[in-house]
Amino acid sequence: MKFFVDTADVAAIAELNDLGMVDGVTTNPSLILKSGRDIIEVTKEICSIVSGPVSAEVVALTADEMIAEGRKLAAIAPNIAVKVPLTWDGLKTCKVLSGEGFMVNVTLCFSTNQALLAAKAGATFISPFVGRLDDINLDGMELIADIRQVYDNYDFETQILAASIRSANHASQCALIGADVMTAPPSVIKAMANHILTDKGLDQFMKDWAKTGQKII
Repeated sequence: MKFFVDTADVAAIAELNDLGMVDGVTTNPSLILKSGRDIIEVTKEICSIVSGPVSAEVVALTADEMIAEGRKLAAIAPNIAVKVPLTWDGLKTCKVLSGEGFMVNVTLCFSTNQALLAAKAGATFISPFVGRLDDINLDGMELIADIRQVYDNYDFETQILAASIRSANHASQCALIGADVMTAPPSVIKAMANHILTDKGLDQFMKDWAKTGQKII
């Protein structure tokens, strides 16, 4: 499973990228706001750090305006994936931009039917929001599994990009189901390394080592 980092924090992206933990980046208007930087400027810098897809989201609501914004965003760098909402106008935009050879990430997906439409429209990525479904007492992982089955049934090439990942458990569940990609904040990716038994074992090793009175260096 590929790891995309869900942030516009350049320092956090660079740290994870140096460890080989970044296959791509996703941004959205909320993350751009949090960064406090110009969308074109910060997106260009992210694209210079990461070789994989970098999702940059349109903010228009009509197809014609989305297409114009998408073309401008795609011109930032070759690895831009234009991010569009899963609306009818978003699907129209996806069809046009994917037809022009651009990567398109269709976001805010909450149903299997929506995912099916996005694949038919030529989406490179479909972004089902796991955490937001969990927030309203629905099973976000069930949606990932259903999309996986539908896409496999018909050999769709659209990649499932599990989004709104809130925990390390979400990450492992997505991997078990077969999501192609997950996008998560840096804190969640780092939390995947944590385990209480690892901490306990390391603590015991250090206590025993101290008793030997030895040094390696």
